[in-house]
Amino acid sequence: MDRNHAREILDQWVIPTEEGSYMGGIDERPILAAANGSTVVDIEGNEYLDFQSGQMGAAIGHRHPRVMESIRKSTESFVHASNIMLNVPRLELHERLGHLFDDPLQRTLFLVTGSDTIEASVDLARKATGGLDILGMHDGLHGSTSFLSRSLSFAWKRGKHAAIAPATSAMLTPHCYRCPVGAKFPSCDYLCLKASMELADANFTSKPAAVIAEPIVSAGGVIEPPPGYFQALRRACDDRGMLIIFDEAQTGLGKTGKMFGYQHQGVVPDIMALSKHFGGGMPVSAVCTSDAVAKKAVANGFFATRSHATDPMACAAGVASLDVIVEEDLPGRAARIEERMKAAFRDMAKRYDIIGDIRGRGVLLGMELVTDHETKAPANREAAEIDRLCLKNGLIIQLRGTGPGRRNVFRFVPPMTTTDEEIDRGLNILEDAMAQVMRTRVAS
Repeated sequence: MDRNHAREILDQWVIPTEEGSYMGGIDERPILAAANGSTVVDIEGNEYLDFQSGQMGAAIGHRHPRVMESIRKSTESFVHASNIMLNVPRLELHERLGHLFDDPLQRTLFLVTGSDTIEASVDLARKATGGLDILGMHDGLHGSTSFLSRSLSFAWKRGKHAAIAPATSAMLTPHCYRCPVGAKFPSCDYLCLKASMELADANFTSKPAAVIAEPIVSAGGVIEPPPGYFQALRRACDDRGMLIIFDEAQTGLGKTGKMFGYQHQGVVPDIMALSKHFGGGMPVSAVCTSDAVAKKAVANGFFATRSHATDPMACAAGVASLDVIVEEDLPGRAARIEERMKAAFRDMAKRYDIIGDIRGRGVLLGMELVTDHETKAPANREAAEIDRLCLKNGLIIQLRGTGPGRRNVFRFVPPMTTTDEEIDRGLNILEDAMAQVMRTRVAS
């Protein structure tokens, strides 16, 4: 396939969504044809370091050999099975995942996509508590293919949807670099949380059910809440009979340097959603909770499934991916990648004052660019040009924002299997792009 053929297909057959596969223009973006490890290849034979891990679904690397072998074996037995019957790969996946949890997490339910898990997690919380209202971070993003996940994805601005789910509302993201209430940590004593909960109390339409959050707000700008925030949130939720749902699609299963993102926060969620690289590239997701919450919800009629929710092939891929993460100590590898990349970022910050903030954990890292350190005016133009140059020279990263009018945060998510040589090569591409843009900026 060449670009002209691709353009014909797009013009005639594809619904052109904002987040579509040709965002940024078909002539400027690669059309991918193959992938392996940390590298993707386009139709013209150009290679790119994929520091976004695909759609973060290849965080153990594209086509990991152990996952590929599990898929091959599945094709020799069975690929699909009825979800009202048990199958061996499904049972193995329940067991493997269960051994990774901290108490009281224990029970799991398998679905297909990340949005599936959000819808199911919210319903689980509502059935377990008898409550209705759900709060989510105003920079949070929890999916786009279900009514509830869209309604709780405040970072995408709910106005773009024809309708939203009732009893869903936003609370302030605890973003210390750009505090939404203009306070300073730690003297603020979590003012953003106190203000959010006071406003929520006035707006609840019924008994509240849960707060949903990411341990690190990923798509909204790689924002990590300050130390102690989630303990304070736990107290606020306990006071109101609410549960905590952690969406660990983008933070779970090793990416933050620990098995789960919540392990950095000192709080075990009541419900946890997993997806992205859970299947090693295959679509499989999970809702995880305690025995007590599961039993209460089921007694009140909780039910969630999909036709392909427990397919043997997907579950076998999930088992293989968990084995890779544990046996190859990918959380430890993620922590070492963080150390290497942050050291390079800090070194760059000494030379380029456009770097305003460096944040994140493990292989989920962010760099925010600003034109002024005092006003923190977003360096949108410079960020876009650096992104363009990185792509041109073989490095895929992603540009995110932390509010209206801002698209100035680079999000880096290299696969946890990326080698030191590949990390350094990617960093060199980034540095060269940044140097070129800064030279142009000074000259102008």
